[in-house]
Amino acid sequence: MDNKVAKIEEIIFVNKQNIPWNDVEQYLKQYIGSTFIVEEYQDSIGIAGDFPDEYSESKYTKKLRGALAKVKANAAQIIDLMIMNATNRRWIENKDDKHRNNASEGWYRYDTYFEMPVKGSNEKIERLNRYKATLVVRKTPQGLFLYDVLDIKKEASTPLEP
Repeated sequence: MDNKVAKIEEIIFVNKQNIPWNDVEQYLKQYIGSTFIVEEYQDSIGIAGDFPDEYSESKYTKKLRGALAKVKANAAQIIDLMIMNATNRRWIENKDDKHRNNASEGWYRYDTYFEMPVKGSNEKIERLNRYKATLVVRKTPQGLFLYDVLDIKKEASTPLEP
């Protein structure tokens, strides 16, 4: 795969059930005011104050269960890398009246790839699971702002060499 892949180094949200989404939201607040550049397009994507709440409270997030909920929670650690490595940019018109102001110029979607370690019973990393996700970015006269991470799908496992 020629796409750059961000790596989650440490699992900080360990449960598959009962993800502490309030903790995830608090964790994400450190990014507010930051800007990251998508290397492929040189797009500058900012993190606005509404991002942590949307990431942890969106309809998509509330439907997540089990491993994918754990994956999204832990992906909070690599938001910067997921933006920098994003690819396949596409524009979508804003059709939702509720976003008339905060996405007045529509939306961009980007694909991004990342890996998360899977530990065995002895707490050693056995393999890396690879995921593809969609970054949803709102476009406004003030710029581009990350809105949510959706459509997280497991791609493949990469066994580690002994």
